[in-house]
Amino acid sequence: MIPLPLALTMGDPSGIGPEIALKSFAARKAQALPPFFALGDPELYRRVASALALEVAVEETTPREANAAFAAAFPVVPLGLSVRGEPGKSDRADAAATISSIERAVECVAKGEARGVVTAPIAKSALYAAGFTFPGHTEFLGALTKRFFDVEARPVMMLYAEELAVVPITIHVALKDAPQLLTRELVVETGRVVAQDFARRFGVACPRLAFAGLNPHAGEDGAMGREEIDVIAPAVAQLQAEGIDAQGPFPADTLFHARARQSYDVALCPTHDQALIPIKTLAFERGVNVTLGLPFIRTSPDHGTAFDIAGMGVADPTSLIEAIRLAGRLRA
Repeated sequence: MIPLPLALTMGDPSGIGPEIALKSFAARKAQALPPFFALGDPELYRRVASALALEVAVEETTPREANAAFAAAFPVVPLGLSVRGEPGKSDRADAAATISSIERAVECVAKGEARGVVTAPIAKSALYAAGFTFPGHTEFLGALTKRFFDVEARPVMMLYAEELAVVPITIHVALKDAPQLLTRELVVETGRVVAQDFARRFGVACPRLAFAGLNPHAGEDGAMGREEIDVIAPAVAQLQAEGIDAQGPFPADTLFHARARQSYDVALCPTHDQALIPIKTLAFERGVNVTLGLPFIRTSPDHGTAFDIAGMGVADPTSLIEAIRLAGRLRA
């Protein structure tokens, strides 16, 4: 049976998304990538290919015909919305197409037309200016899960590379607010989703979860803060009682060296930067954003729109290539 293709969203058309999509397609044979199609404005991709002298033909298609088109041309499923996509200048007028691309990608999976979703980078400020009410991709995908699958999702962001997988328990919040948001319930819920979905998607029967402390030295027995004693340790104990292989809390500054990384499958960290700094140090070009807790596969490159280099032809497609490759091998 021929596998379903992946649905690649357009992202912000003024960023590097279209460029790295075309470059990923051009590298499909050398990188052994699974088939995928883009959801967007075909003329945008043609303009980018022409402007950057990328020898990539662009073909309009449907999701069900995308596999056949993929052999010779970059397949694009039109949204019926044209975009300006001026490099480096995000335009709120293009926000509707950016949002529609994400919606259609999830819909394609729900209809059995795509195996999973790979999202190109978006610029949240442009979407907010156009009335977008979600903090980011992850929360929007949770809402789309309810719309298209009639399932209440608990999305969890994981950054993955072969060397390291990390999950920030609190995400895009001010550092001063993280301790108040770090509740026992949040730690437990996040641990449950990670344990269940990492096992499902990656085929690891009993994932080993390591929890980092919030404070220096994991609080030093309460001398430097009590979050480890009052919140994280009880949450870890509860997860253990549920049969989940959870350990910690460990001092964050000793959790990521090579020997320590051999002792766990996923590190869960109280704050955003505790998780993202080590993986971006170890695998900046190869890190992939994977959303756990959804009824479908979703990956994304671990970088933003890079407006400062959009249109220059110098964008590195490696993270998107890795996102496509990983989406192709994750278990549905």
